[in-house]
Amino acid sequence: MATVSLKGLVKRYGPVPVVHGIDLDVADREFIALVGPSGCGKSTTLRMIAGLEDISGGEIRIGGRVVNDLPPRSRNISMVFQSYALYPHMTVAENMGFSLKIAGRSKDEIAARVAEAARTLSLEELLERRPSQLSGGQRQRVAMGRAIVRNPEVFLFDEPLSNLDAKLRTQMRIEIKKLHAKVNSTVVYVTHDQVEAMTLADRIVIMRDGYIEQVGTPEEVFRRPATHFVAGFIGSPPMNLQEAVVDDGKLAFVNGDTLPLPRRFREQVTAGRKVVFGLRPDDLYPAGHGIHSGEDTDVHTMERPISLTEPLGNETLVFAEFGAREWISRMLNPKALRPGEKVDLSFDLSQAHLFDAETGKSLRT
Repeated sequence: MATVSLKGLVKRYGPVPVVHGIDLDVADREFIALVGPSGCGKSTTLRMIAGLEDISGGEIRIGGRVVNDLPPRSRNISMVFQSYALYPHMTVAENMGFSLKIAGRSKDEIAARVAEAARTLSLEELLERRPSQLSGGQRQRVAMGRAIVRNPEVFLFDEPLSNLDAKLRTQMRIEIKKLHAKVNSTVVYVTHDQVEAMTLADRIVIMRDGYIEQVGTPEEVFRRPATHFVAGFIGSPPMNLQEAVVDDGKLAFVNGDTLPLPRRFREQVTAGRKVVFGLRPDDLYPAGHGIHSGEDTDVHTMERPISLTEPLGNETLVFAEFGAREWISRMLNPKALRPGEKVDLSFDLSQAHLFDAETGKSLRT
């Protein structure tokens, strides 16, 4: 397998830049996920790696070789698209082996490679069927099998699960995880679904407006977001975020609500500084119904009115009014709450985040 290296990669459509000189190194056999909202440049970046989009500047290396001007067929990559792109008149075996047939490989070699890929993806019983006779998940496995038979250096996935229902997406995430373990390949995977990125990837690349906001392991981007954009994008439900002003050891919000300044920031931020305060739903909970973080805690409890609840079985999401907006709280061991009812909410400030209001960068040391 191979490394992938992007240096100062730029893409413009006419005078409009859409990817702004990004740098990224993908290690051999690493699973990297590019994630971000629509229009952030993740699919464009993937298509430039594949050679399906010309680059406007910078350098792409695959396995140490500069591939800027090489056509897709010469880059030794395989790509799995959002649409399965299977030939309807061909069987599964014919679809999987078609690229090898075009490349002039022998029938015996094609049959051997197709059989091996079919075993890897549990498709042996489906080889004589046509795409119309397959479920969505089976079609996606065939598309992956078509990529595997070429023995590429790098696998590229462009939102491969977005056409599947929720249950199938979960099943296919498991299939892709198993596939990576079996094939031990280098993977660059594009998705708008942060759950996919968190569950599949060794490292996650969060993109925004053609820039890379942060690169890190799932744990790093969740626990230590570099910017308030990352903090609000990673996590389900997302982190509660709101602007505040530091005032005499307190955080003052626009509607007059206040919170004590979290202890670990008291020597770091000065009065009058504008910040964005962030707290994940796990760290905001009805008193007695959350995860306590230990002895050295910084918990502040106040009474707040409930506006909405979302029962989820073993937990309930509680929406409460605070700081001129609704904050999301996660209640473990749920009990019934009525809209308008007041409850004591605990803010675990030892888990709080502060970001600079102008730059968006984390103030966490």
